[in-house]
Amino acid sequence: MPNGSDPVTADHPAADHPAAADRLPLRRRLLPVIALLLLAPWAAECSWGGFAIDDFLPVLIFLGPMYGGAAILIREAARHLGAGWPTIVLLAAAFGVLQAGLVDQSLFNPDFLDDTQYADTRAAAEATLVPGLEFSLRQAFDYVGNHIVLTICAPIVLIESLLGPKRRLRPWLGWPGLAVVGVLYLLGSLLIFSNINDDKGFLANPLQLIFAALLVLALVATALLPRWRRPHPRRTRRAPHPLWVGLPVVLVRLGSDLTPGWAGVAIALGLAAAVGGLIAYWSSGSGWGQRHVLVAGTAGLVTAAAFAYLVPPYSPASPAAALAGDVAVTVVTVALVGAAWWRLRRASPTVHVGAS
Repeated sequence: MPNGSDPVTADHPAADHPAAADRLPLRRRLLPVIALLLLAPWAAECSWGGFAIDDFLPVLIFLGPMYGGAAILIREAARHLGAGWPTIVLLAAAFGVLQAGLVDQSLFNPDFLDDTQYADTRAAAEATLVPGLEFSLRQAFDYVGNHIVLTICAPIVLIESLLGPKRRLRPWLGWPGLAVVGVLYLLGSLLIFSNINDDKGFLANPLQLIFAALLVLALVATALLPRWRRPHPRRTRRAPHPLWVGLPVVLVRLGSDLTPGWAGVAIALGLAAAVGGLIAYWSSGSGWGQRHVLVAGTAGLVTAAAFAYLVPPYSPASPAAALAGDVAVTVVTVALVGAAWWRLRRASPTVHVGAS
């Protein structure tokens, strides 16, 4: 293992020395929180071309409390528990179901995209309707998957990679700060629910709401299992070069649209499960480090930014505004990922973050 680092203390923040982080000035302790608050909504809605450049600021203002608040709460919950990325991914999935099933209810509303430039996707979505619950499994995969990859995981891994090893896996907020973020998240979610309900005039039926709520509770309960907080010994096998870790993640994005209908959903789910298992296998090796985590966590963001030039924004925009937005997405994505990579290379990190 490089430089003799201890994977147990590296994977579990509780084993670090808390005094070092507590001595930091307030502005330095809050900087990553504010950065995550702003980055999460941008990654969720702008990074793939969903908005033209003149809509970036409104997205950060109106969606920041909901998306950013969720990303902060999920990250802090995992780090306070001393848990790793399985907990973050499971909580991100719970947030995705909560958002699409209970807050904006896009998962159950067949008319949700009818007033956007994605109205033509309705037929493809209806090809995979789940009987009884009347939601599209294709849309569920896209909505929840994008929240896992773009809204939660990519922003968290970017901000953590830009921090030093001593602060990377430690909590940033105490209970008062978490309470403030929790209230901010609830208010942001209520605002979005109210606005969309007034605009769309849609409310999911009781069976759909109960199904979504139970699924959220099941994912949260799984995320909080003690097994994710237990240190696991490193295996002697070496991890591949960090850049190779991103290739399977890109393949999931490319392969998920190979064919429509149930066959396409089966391929997408199979690819996602296989890549998740492969990354878990790689991350249990002794050579797995933060650069691997950075590539695995941002490959989806980089792919989304690359495809931004090929998709229209939700609302019609001038060609100049749409192109400016796509170029801005490229610049921001390259700058963030490049800065995080440079930071890790410069610090020569040996922090290991395994699958469990």
